[in-house]
Amino acid sequence: MSIPEQNEIPILDLSENIIPLFMPHMPKNAKKYVTDTLDSRWIGQGPKVDEFERRFSERFCGGLPGISVGSGTDALHLAYLLAGVEAGDEVITPVFTCTATNIPLLYIGATPVFADVEPNTLNIDTEHVRRLITKKTKAIVCVHYGGLPCRMDELHRIGQEFNIPIIEDAAHAVGAKFNGDSIGSISDFTMFSFQAIKHITTGDGGFLAIKNADLLEKAKRLRWFGIDRTKKQMGIWENDIVDIGYKYQLTDIGAAMGLAALEEIDETLALRKRLFDRYVEGLQNIDNVKILSLPNSETEHAYWLFTIEVEGRRNLQQKLMSNGIESNQVHYRNDRYSIFGQRRADLPEMDRIEDRYVVLPLHTRMSLDDVDRIVNVIRDGWSL
Repeated sequence: MSIPEQNEIPILDLSENIIPLFMPHMPKNAKKYVTDTLDSRWIGQGPKVDEFERRFSERFCGGLPGISVGSGTDALHLAYLLAGVEAGDEVITPVFTCTATNIPLLYIGATPVFADVEPNTLNIDTEHVRRLITKKTKAIVCVHYGGLPCRMDELHRIGQEFNIPIIEDAAHAVGAKFNGDSIGSISDFTMFSFQAIKHITTGDGGFLAIKNADLLEKAKRLRWFGIDRTKKQMGIWENDIVDIGYKYQLTDIGAAMGLAALEEIDETLALRKRLFDRYVEGLQNIDNVKILSLPNSETEHAYWLFTIEVEGRRNLQQKLMSNGIESNQVHYRNDRYSIFGQRRADLPEMDRIEDRYVVLPLHTRMSLDDVDRIVNVIRDGWSL
């Protein structure tokens, strides 16, 4: 079986003895909570959304105010609007991320200014961030790749020096910490994703933690057509619509799934850590294999992705696939997409690693034996 181009790599048939790259995590109480919701008055945005927001914020955001929304992309769009990003502004952002990080900037008419990656983490290079700042810079965005926090101390030094807000894309980073502080409690805005294959899934959804409590009511209005829902539900129609809003709310059905996931999030994170550590143990000291995004003394990892840098990547993927193991790049450098203009010439680390990184399976439907099987295939070698 030959590996086609990257965007054509097939999905293997799970009826076979396959280890898929991703699988959704369904908590044991999810079906019950969803069924209870379907039998209730509320299936759209209702009391379970409020409860989920409160519990999520208490667990991961230090109790900061925040709102749940229909996707992580929604949350980022709202973060950019609340940060005051407007058409013509520049926002420094990672070149290496899901396009969802950067597409909302195009909604607004702002310009993403792409920063390079760190070679060992694939997180944003803070030194490059500093060099990219101009008078047009309105915000700095960072992505905690794979669940490993970025250098938040340095990013905040830069933000304070130039009076620029920091927006964290923590789609990979539920449960991560930097210097003991929870990702979600540190910056002006932090987005979390509850998309199907994330640590917590609500089918699709997201959360935006907001440090400035004065922005919360505006965020709620932007989430729902610009309407103040509390006044509307009280039958008061004198409340004018002054903000152009969106239909970005989470539903009680999704929140029911999220509440079930919160009940076992500690076990979820612990299992992902065991799988990650097993990979590290098995893949150390192999020629042509470098493990990326390893935890360090400043961080607590969220263990969403396990990524390695290799020589002969396509041949390794060929061998993994022939042994029933999915792998992929998952995210790609955004500057190669037509919507962002053209490939940038000032990203040497991204250029170097572009054809060398690969993501291996890591999810709660895996066992340590599955990791050992993958490790043994890699240890057996492949053509360079």
